[in-house]
Amino acid sequence: MTISIRPVVPEDAAVIADIYAHHVLHGTATYEMVPPSAAAMRAKIEHIAAKGWPFLVAHRGEKVLGYCYATQFRDRPAYAFACEDSIYVSADQARLGIGRALLGALLAAATAKGFRQMVAVIGGGEPASVALHAALGFEHAGRLSAMGWKAGRWLDSVYMQIALGEGSSTDPASH
Repeated sequence: MTISIRPVVPEDAAVIADIYAHHVLHGTATYEMVPPSAAAMRAKIEHIAAKGWPFLVAHRGEKVLGYCYATQFRDRPAYAFACEDSIYVSADQARLGIGRALLGALLAAATAKGFRQMVAVIGGGEPASVALHAALGFEHAGRLSAMGWKAGRWLDSVYMQIALGEGSSTDPASH
């Protein structure tokens, strides 16, 4: 059965919380220490939907395999055309092309939403996440050393960036 991508629905919150919990407890890509509840994840889904930002899930049949979303990079108005992505795949589905499919769909959805830049903030400089983003055209934009303490060590945050649509070549107000 093939993998499909669709917009998230609030009923996906529990499985998304489960996917994310594994990464919180066993990885360094997120600096959270305690996994959020399904209710908290549902609130996040509803918040992102209310803003009109893209939040997508990959699924095979009824089974959700991973998810991604884009949110405005920072709250200040001048950042309105810059977004940050988040992407997580179920641990038992890693390295099957799901992350690539999700991120590709997210790039298209964020561009359609009007974002001009996407930034990946990769906790711990996770090699798989860096490789995924690079494979889809993101370029290294910076590294902040020792930004988080998790798993008994200091972790760097790697920044990667990609231009969306017309990027910075035109005034966004002209469209």
